[in-house]
Formats: sequence, structure tokens, C-alpha cells
Amino acid sequence: MPFYHKLGSIPHKRHTVFEKETGGLYYEQLFGTEGFHGVASLLYHTQRPTQVKSISEPKDITPIAAVGKNISSRMLRGFDVKPTDDFLESRVIVMFNNDLNIAVAAPKKSLTEYFYKNADADEMIFIHKGSGKLRTLVGNIDFSYGDYLIIPRGMIYQIQFDSEDNRHFIVESFSPILTPRNYRNNFGQLLEHSPFCERDLRAPHELETHDENGDFLIKIKKENVLHDVVYASHPFDVVGWDGYNFPYAFSIHDFEPITGRVHQPPPVHQTFEAHNFVICSFCPRLYDYHPKSIPAPYNHSNIDSDELLYYVDGDFMSRNHVEKGYMSLHPGGIPHGPHPGAMERSIGQKVTEELAVMVDTFKPLKLTQAALDMQDEDYVTSWL
Repeated sequence: MPFYHKLGSIPHKRHTVFEKETGGLYYEQLFGTEGFHGVASLLYHTQRPTQVKSISEPKDITPIAAVGKNISSRMLRGFDVKPTDDFLESRVIVMFNNDLNIAVAAPKKSLTEYFYKNADADEMIFIHKGSGKLRTLVGNIDFSYGDYLIIPRGMIYQIQFDSEDNRHFIVESFSPILTPRNYRNNFGQLLEHSPFCERDLRAPHELETHDENGDFLIKIKKENVLHDVVYASHPFDVVGWDGYNFPYAFSIHDFEPITGRVHQPPPVHQTFEAHNFVICSFCPRLYDYHPKSIPAPYNHSNIDSDELLYYVDGDFMSRNHVEKGYMSLHPGGIPHGPHPGAMERSIGQKVTEELAVMVDTFKPLKLTQAALDMQDEDYVTSWL
């Protein structure tokens, strides 16, 4: 993260003795990525965070491509994914490439029976339905409809839901998920023209410290393999930490759209970036105010990128029929644009209430069988 945060108790200087009031020492851990070069935090544990009791046989969960080379526009019905009790089993990967996995999920039960660590990827979990609390070893974050949860790789967490009615849109990124560089200064601070700022980002606010021994199962994902690792001490035993590497939440409702006299291109909606892809937020906003403006997007060619749009709410101006949870994929190499009649309908309109999340990838996406099972077969010819 591009800003500093701390929680709990920490010593005056790093890498120095930190004594417990009851006797003995706390155990320091550098929690960082990209070796010693990337962002990091210093954590102080009541027990050593290295006490492994057992490791199970690994389970390969590598996604399999049903369609590898794709030039067909597609529409998927994301809410076709059936609600599932288990948090991890509820995730259904629909598209992927070497930079990311894209999944939808409908978990019913809170993740309480085990802990989870994704050692492969930063996670972006968009909360389409439901509310609850993200519980991590560096503190907790409350979440609700419209929140992006950004969880750095290696973060141990559980998740608590307020009900069984939950819908998530998930991106697993094999590179760090960052705020857009064009909205940051040389020190990482978000600039005045950014559509959001640091006060909109919600860092962990509630630190749990469990000084407990026993059998604590952590499911760890590494290189698309899931390992069951049992530790001898509770993963949430941190008494304090500080640094730049921690999960946070950002509400799509706090994104302030950039508008203009004529139609603005998708980069003005950018919210996050990673290696070879960006994530954008399409939010309710005033339409273009040139007297002859056409608010609907113009036809454009995706020569170098695939465009995935996840529809959240409202009436999306460029499509004749979409519902909540639908996902449109417009692959690189061919043009796409508004449906017949959409351009004409948009002329003279003053506002849009659309809400959507877009992922633009600069390497082609592969589709899984799960994606094909939920697609609208007629979408590719819907511009005729």
C-alpha cells in the first residue's frame, strides 16, 4: 500500500528486543512481497509463526481451459453459479491467463473451520451481495455491498458473513494490485485529480490477538496447488504491527466519476492496476454536456486487450439486455460497441445509474467449462 499504517503495540525501534509483560519476548516477522524490495509490514507475534505440525498431500486446483484461443464475444450469467457452503469451494474460475484468475462465488457459510492463505496472488473480492467482516492476522475490516476487498498475497484470513445470501466477483492477481500510477505522485500519494483518495480506503481497525496452542488448519494455495498445513499456534496472535503491506477496503460508491463535454474513454474509470491488466469502476454519473454529445460509447477495436465487464446494478446504456451478475467478454482483435438502438437512445439523456466493474487484460483470456455452461449462446450475433 502507498501509505503507512500501524495497529496494536510495537517497540520503539525495529529489530530490537520487545518484552512481554508476563516475561519472555515477542517474535518479529517481516511480512512483505517481492523479496526485500516490495512493500512490507513488521508483525510482532506472541508465538513463533513457524510451528508446523503436519502437511497434507497437495491438491491440484489448476484451472483448465475449455476455450483457449477465443475471438467470440460472450455474455455469461454469473448468478448461475450455485450457492455453496464452503468459502473456497464456492469460487468458480470462469477465465484466466498467466496474469490472473477471474472467478464468481456464492458462499453461504462463514469461513471459520480453517484459515486461508493465497500465496500465489493478491485478491480483489468485490462484494456484490452480502455484508460481514474480513478477519486477518493484522486486523479486521467490516464490509458491505459495493466494497472492493484488496487482500495482499500471503495474508492469513477468515471471513464472517451476516447472512447466507452472498455474491462475489473475484480477481486473483499474480502481481501486486495497486492504485493507478497516473493518480499517484512520486511518493505514492493520490493526487488531487484522482477519483478517490486515501481517506476513502479503509485499513484494518480491530486487532484480534489469540495466544493459543492447539491444531490450527491453514489452507495455503501455492502454484495452483492447495496444501493443508496444521500449525501449533493460533495464526491471529499478533499484538501489533506497522508498515505498508495490509488489506484494505474501498467502496465503489466512493469512486467519484470524471466526466466531460463529450464521451470519456474507459481509462478515466480506472481504479486499480497490476501487471498486464487494469480494473475500472463504472458508476452513476452525469452524462456528457456538449449540446450534440452522444453519451453511449463509440465503437472501438480491442486489438491488444480483452475486455470483461461485470454488471452490478442499474441500466447499462450500451446493452439492450443485461441483468445483475452478467459478464460480457469482448476479446482482442475485433471491434465492439453499443447494441442497435443504444446510441440513439442515449442522445439527450442527462444521467446514468449504471454500476459495473471492468477488467481489461493485455493478454488473452482463456475460458473454463464453467464459463461455457453459463453463457448466452445468442450474444455473439446480438448486433445484427
